Order: sequence, then C-alpha cells, then structure tokens
Amino acid sequence: MKAIDTIIFDLGGVLIDWNPKYLYRDVFEGDEKKVDWFLNTICTYEWNMEHDAGRPLQEGTELLVRNFPEYESWIRLYYDQWPKMLGGPITGTVDILKRLKQRENYKLFALTNWSNETFPIAKERYDFLNDFEGIVVSGDEKTRKPYPKIYEIILDRYKISPEKAVFIDDSHDNIIAAAKLGIQGIHFKNAGQLQQELKTFNVNI
Repeated sequence: MKAIDTIIFDLGGVLIDWNPKYLYRDVFEGDEKKVDWFLNTICTYEWNMEHDAGRPLQEGTELLVRNFPEYESWIRLYYDQWPKMLGGPITGTVDILKRLKQRENYKLFALTNWSNETFPIAKERYDFLNDFEGIVVSGDEKTRKPYPKIYEIILDRYKISPEKAVFIDDSHDNIIAAAKLGIQGIHFKNAGQLQQELKTFNVNI
C-alpha cells in the first residue's frame, strides 16, 4: 500500500447532518408516517438527486407541481425552506477534519452531491468548509456520484494520485464507484469507526 497523501470527504451524512425530515416533521406536526409517505412518494430522494446533478430547482419544483398539483404548497416548501433541513455539523467528524488539517502531510478535499443553488447556504454556515484545498460540487459539474465522471473531475483538477487517496462517504455505492477508479474508500458510519479505519491506512490523528 502506498502512503496516503490525500483524504477526500463527502459532506452530507459525513460532516453535515442534512435530512428533509427535519422540515417535514414540522410541516406534518410530528406525524412520522406522513413524513415518510411524502418523502417516499412526492419529494423523493431520486427527484432531489436530479438537482444535485445540476437540474435547476425551479424546473424540478414546477415539474412536481404539475404532477401533484394537490400537494403544491408542501412541494414548494422543500426548497423555499430548505435551510431547515440542515441539522448542524457532525462534530466528531469535524474534529477529525480539524486534526488532519493540523498535519501538513495530508491534502484535504471534499466531493459532494449537492445542488449548486443550495450549497452557498452551507458554505456560509459552516466555517470548516474553508479547511479544504478544494471542493467539487456535483451541481456545478452537472454530474454526480456514483457516476465515474465526477471522480475523474476531482482527480484531474487537483492532480490526485488515486492510489495515494482515501475517500470517505456514507454511501456504499459511492465507495464502490471510487474503487473502480483506484481510489481506496471508507464507508462512513460514525466518527469513532472512521478514526479506526483511517489507522488501517496508516493515517493517525
């Protein structure tokens, strides 16, 4: 194994707690079944992922309103009140990032599936995003994980040697896709597990 010199972090679910349920629990007054129904049937994960891949938020919203006009007010809340979906930083992982930042032998990057229209909100809210040498946002690139193109973009843009990089993501599919390009991965579950797995790459913090 070659020595690791680059660590690439996913953001949502790894460093930032984002969940649309935080908004819709308020909308539906704590009715968890209704929240799950709405997010599994109307404003679905797949619909949101299209915006992560660059579809304009207004275009996606209007498409959904046309398909489900009876739920228009709830649909429009998704992006009108999007900041309410941000639950805050995942402090244990942020602490790991901060400690890595103090070590001069690692380059730190982020690779995130995120709409380029909402990412500026997170950039303004979370100072630790300034700790990265570069951030690749899917919405800017018009592609997303787990498609190979976005991994190729970060490797090429920042001259990263894949065999010297480790990628941290809470999606196993994204880890598998990175591995196909030679990037070693850690399937993130919690900060304690991440710290232990980084040690297996001889990354001690």
